[in-house]
Amino acid sequence: MSPELLSILVLAVVFVIATTRSINMGALAFAAAFGVGTLVADLDADGIFAGFPGDLFVVLVGVTYLFAVARANGTTDWLVHAAVRMVRGRVALIPWVMFALTGALTAIGAVSPAAVVIVAPVALSFAARYSISPLLMGVMVVHGAQAGGFSPISIYGSIVNGIVEREKLPGSEITLFLASLVVNLVIAAIVFTVCGGPKLWRQGSVEALEPGARPEPGGTGKAGPGDQPQPGGAGTAPDSGTTLTRPAPTPTDLAATRLTPARTATLVSLVALVVAVLVFDLDAGLTAITLAVVLSAVWPDDSKRAVGEIAWPTVLLICGVLTYVGVLDAMGTITWAGEGVGGIGVPLLAAVLLCYIGAIVSAFASSVGIMGALIPLAVPFLAQGEIGAIGMVAALAVSATVVDVSPFSTNGALVLAAAPDVDRERFFRRLMVYGGIVVAVVPAVVWLAMVVPGWG
Repeated sequence: MSPELLSILVLAVVFVIATTRSINMGALAFAAAFGVGTLVADLDADGIFAGFPGDLFVVLVGVTYLFAVARANGTTDWLVHAAVRMVRGRVALIPWVMFALTGALTAIGAVSPAAVVIVAPVALSFAARYSISPLLMGVMVVHGAQAGGFSPISIYGSIVNGIVEREKLPGSEITLFLASLVVNLVIAAIVFTVCGGPKLWRQGSVEALEPGARPEPGGTGKAGPGDQPQPGGAGTAPDSGTTLTRPAPTPTDLAATRLTPARTATLVSLVALVVAVLVFDLDAGLTAITLAVVLSAVWPDDSKRAVGEIAWPTVLLICGVLTYVGVLDAMGTITWAGEGVGGIGVPLLAAVLLCYIGAIVSAFASSVGIMGALIPLAVPFLAQGEIGAIGMVAALAVSATVVDVSPFSTNGALVLAAAPDVDRERFFRRLMVYGGIVVAVVPAVVWLAMVVPGWG
């Protein structure tokens, strides 16, 4: 058995053991990296640790630390209330607002993980507040980031268009952008429909989801003693014939809408994080940790439990798996798989297999790195003229990025880490299943839609 094939089988064993024995997959992956790296790849400790994602470790710790402080002092509650006011209480619009926001950020130049760092904690806090599926909200954020990710001025778009130009392939910046936008928009609409979006529309305004809202039979529309006025008749559930009567605001509800000095400082810190990442290109993790430390020093009572709320199991999981993927890369397993597919004599078959390799590997590794490796591998059979280069490049780009919802990718890991008040093990499994569905379905669909017709 070749070392490359053995390393892939070990990864499969890690998945099986972690799933059946409830052991943290990251710990298993560290052990596998040590065993395979030492016994098969002949790597020393430095070679194994070369694959450790130090930058992602700092991002996960820093962002979850900062937002743990924000939750402790009530800033996330304030942001949720602000989001509700922005859409006039229509909860069903919030996932689409988050989709559009992350899409706009990446379209104007933000790196996809940076946009997710900024939006995901607020979006998932909102989901927890109103019992919206965290899978729905997290997926909308990530697919929004990918929807705008290939605009001509974006990071991903610039990189892929640069590779196309360097390889002297035909290219179309607009086609690449629209391909990613349409695919992610369609996926987001499907997920919204399947994961409870229609129910949110039927329930109407935020009052229908507030704890303590009670139906008043008969649909009289008359306010009870403790009811609050609801703009646009939002207190009535559409097509239900029932008026929702909301209790008077509690002191806790009123407190959540007030801006205290600690909340004001936290909001300023969040804006500073956005500016530091998008304008000054500073590291998101280091910036977030610095801001969290400053807030903790000034308001220690609000922040004393924040370090304990950092998503340490998620950090172990992601860093362990990516360290093992680094071992695979160092021993040439990824290149071995790509070259084996590229040598197939049937161009259309090679094209779909490359799309699947891009999707599978990108679910665990850098999307940009995979695109940089796979597009050149496609050059030999693109040169034969049987496959359109524009469609093939677009299919590869979409396949390699749409899977960033995987909990092992940077974006998926950020969503997993940012979700408050969830069973993380269950949420991890749901993200993994959803990521598996995307890996299984999307490459074939984009191959049929973009490669088979022969675009370019």
